[in-house]
Amino acid sequence: MGANMTERLLRADHTIVCFDRRPGAVKNAVARGAQGVDSLAALVGKLSPARAVWLMVPAGNPVDDTIGELLPLLTPGDIVVDGGNSNYKETLRRAALLRERRLHLVDCGTSGGIWGLNEGYSLMVGGDPDAVERLRPIFEALAPAPDRGWGYVGPSGAGHFVKMVHNGIEYGLMQAYAEGFAIMQSKTDFQFDLTQISNIWREGSVVRSWLLDLIAGALEQNPTLRGIQPYVADSGEGRWTVAEAIDSDVPAPVITLALLERLRSRQRDSFSDKLLAVMRSEFGGHAVKHEE
Repeated sequence: MGANMTERLLRADHTIVCFDRRPGAVKNAVARGAQGVDSLAALVGKLSPARAVWLMVPAGNPVDDTIGELLPLLTPGDIVVDGGNSNYKETLRRAALLRERRLHLVDCGTSGGIWGLNEGYSLMVGGDPDAVERLRPIFEALAPAPDRGWGYVGPSGAGHFVKMVHNGIEYGLMQAYAEGFAIMQSKTDFQFDLTQISNIWREGSVVRSWLLDLIAGALEQNPTLRGIQPYVADSGEGRWTVAEAIDSDVPAPVITLALLERLRSRQRDSFSDKLLAVMRSEFGGHAVKHEE
């Protein structure tokens, strides 16, 4: 569990025992009021059955490795919560594995980032309903309010599926904002103040949003985005959303193109663009710009 999530639970008087491979992270959590341990075995030993162990580790092998280490330490009735961005198909497999041991896997799609400490986290929860209900006080403490910003969305895998789609939508929204501001930035005749415009849109506009709030804050600090490389990473959820759309025969052009734009941002030396220029030259005699 991240430091901000830990602190939010501690503010609600929950008892937290934490472990991280980085001793500094454990030390930081202890300074906030948590109990720190130096191994997963020690963490499980500190908790009384039925336990709830919340994982916040990178998707993929780290989740499997951590669950594999936990399995011999847990007892029937214990709950493992995967609060990371796991692929829902992997969550289904892991839930079946834990079910064989009479353990519960709760998948909790978590949104809120670094702002979650003060704003609260949006939590999309999947798994066995009884296990989720046992964790209700935790979700209520992490969410913006006990009755807002979180909910049980379905059986195992459903929480991560909804979070996957959430992040796909996020790709599209971010791309639309980026393109709109780029169009205004290129219209030099008007000498637009993009910071001013972003603040105008934040009040009363149909495109107002938290993302726009973040844009306004970023532009106030760095109006020309000086020193920032045009390289946009992705953590996988957009790819999974596009793949699911294809598998389900659901058209999702906005999310798909937003993902492709992220991939394009990483091509500093684009072979495909060079080949396009050569083709234009070959069939139409158009000039080709050469590197100096």
